[in-house]
Amino acid sequence: MLPKKSLGQNFLRSEKALLDISEAGELTKHDIVLEAGPGEGALTAKLLKKAGKTIAVEKDDRLIRPLTQKFSAEIASGALVIIHDDILELTPEKLGLTSGEFKIVANIPYYITGQFLRLFLSGPLQPKTMVLLLQKEVVDRIMTRDGKESILSISIKAYGTPFFINIVKAGAFYPPPNVDSAILAIRNISKTFFDGMNEDFFFETLKMGFAHKRKVLVSNLGLSSHADIDTLCKEWEITKNTRAEELTVHQWKKIALGLAKK
Repeated sequence: MLPKKSLGQNFLRSEKALLDISEAGELTKHDIVLEAGPGEGALTAKLLKKAGKTIAVEKDDRLIRPLTQKFSAEIASGALVIIHDDILELTPEKLGLTSGEFKIVANIPYYITGQFLRLFLSGPLQPKTMVLLLQKEVVDRIMTRDGKESILSISIKAYGTPFFINIVKAGAFYPPPNVDSAILAIRNISKTFFDGMNEDFFFETLKMGFAHKRKVLVSNLGLSSHADIDTLCKEWEITKNTRAEELTVHQWKKIALGLAKK
């Protein structure tokens, strides 16, 4: 079956990459795993060997019948549930999932990366772990390969701990995308980071801090002429020349908490 370009379909054919992804999920027979975009079912087959139950959500109606036929035994036993829907239109609540009691393992289209991460990390019901095959450039940003943090990297680290698993070359897919991919695992997902603070205010602060990359942090936050600027800098362990990209997620929390009191 020809992949649909409009759906960002690139079917993964590398056995090693499929094994790397499934193993990164650290799945057991006690786990429920959610797979977004099973495609031809190559990764689905790996997940079924490791997880207790797999829920596969596929948007492309052409793939539902082949998937149903391929995994008829697993569907009959209850080990696999195939849902014809758009993963971005669903929520863990609609799928009957419980926060912290399921894992996400998927090869998602590049173009839904941002929406997908927001939906499942910031929502009220979070997965315990996420393992995603993403564009390598995106994974590099999350892992701060250049030593510079970003809104994306800080956002991910506020909800969990990211781990780089492996690079997957473009040739591992059909058709090959224009760029290489990488496997990212996000473990220990929760909202405990936001205990004692407002989650929305934290991200408002983060966006303000990164608003103008050429400007220093205190300028972006509107504190350049603050009467107690020296005291604030000392409290936040920064200097007047510190830039947003230089701060850790915990420093951002300290700053957000400090600003919330003013």
